[in-house]
Amino acid sequence: MYTRRRYGFWMTFNWRKKPFIYGLIYATLLTIIFEYLFHYQNFDISVNWQPISVLGIAVAFYLGFKNNASYDRTWEARKIWGSIVNNSRSFGVAVTSFVQGEHSDIIKRELIFRHIAWLTSLRYQLRLAREWEHTEYRVKGKYSPVICEGYFDQLEAEIKGLIDHEEFALYEGKANMAAQILNTQSMRLQALKDKGYFEDFRHMEFYTLIKGFYDNQGASERIKNFPFPRQYASVALWMTLIFCLLIPFALLSVFHNQESHTVWLTIPFTALLIWVFFLMEMIGDFSENPFEGTYNDVPISTIARGIEIDLKEMINEKDIPKALTADNGFLM
Repeated sequence: MYTRRRYGFWMTFNWRKKPFIYGLIYATLLTIIFEYLFHYQNFDISVNWQPISVLGIAVAFYLGFKNNASYDRTWEARKIWGSIVNNSRSFGVAVTSFVQGEHSDIIKRELIFRHIAWLTSLRYQLRLAREWEHTEYRVKGKYSPVICEGYFDQLEAEIKGLIDHEEFALYEGKANMAAQILNTQSMRLQALKDKGYFEDFRHMEFYTLIKGFYDNQGASERIKNFPFPRQYASVALWMTLIFCLLIPFALLSVFHNQESHTVWLTIPFTALLIWVFFLMEMIGDFSENPFEGTYNDVPISTIARGIEIDLKEMINEKDIPKALTADNGFLM
């Protein structure tokens, strides 16, 4: 997530500069061909602007639809993690107030730390790569794109101190580590209830919170594992490409004037229009996947760190981590 007031122009331009460069080259070649054919062969390859403009309106409407739908996925992901924040704080309050009895401080610490381990495991799972995501734009070295030895090494390094090595070993090889951590948490709460650390009513409150975490995880996984329908994404790209290929033919008819050299204005205006339309298409394309491990993600690492700070302060931990800060304007 970008935190500064706005992207700089050159940052925006460089993000999608290839269509502008290709547009310059394409328009230059067509303009040279047009000038040669018109002057020496008396042949006009320009096309009336009106039908092309109608196509441009259709493409713009379609890109608007795609961008709105893509933004909805990003905003839904942010609302899900907002719910995780609220439910986590409620869980922390429940742990600190409900658990009573011998060694209750140790038990509170265990429950809180296991919950933080669940958050850590969940965000690692959400940042595994999918075939439809922009894997070439992933933040290098921060998250392993596939489940492998390096993935578990990174994860264990972060979870170390939250759960013991023996418990972590139980989760390796499981298809969904975060779900298994919640399952362990649920069984532990049942065992504590059986030992009399809290009564049935409070145990039901804990169950409701655990169910809420499963709901939050499932909602996040729905966005992660179900891509924006490929037919919509693909048609947006091909419609944009076709329109952009036709732009210089239309602009040649607009700028051509035998008494001046305004026809050469076709080149910069073509490049600019191609850049604008492909930029709109790319914005929607990147908004589709809010957990893909790029700088435009929902900042789940920052959110999880905020939850960790809140929960550790509830149990008066001394080793409180600092909140994550933006790196060059980006939060992960």
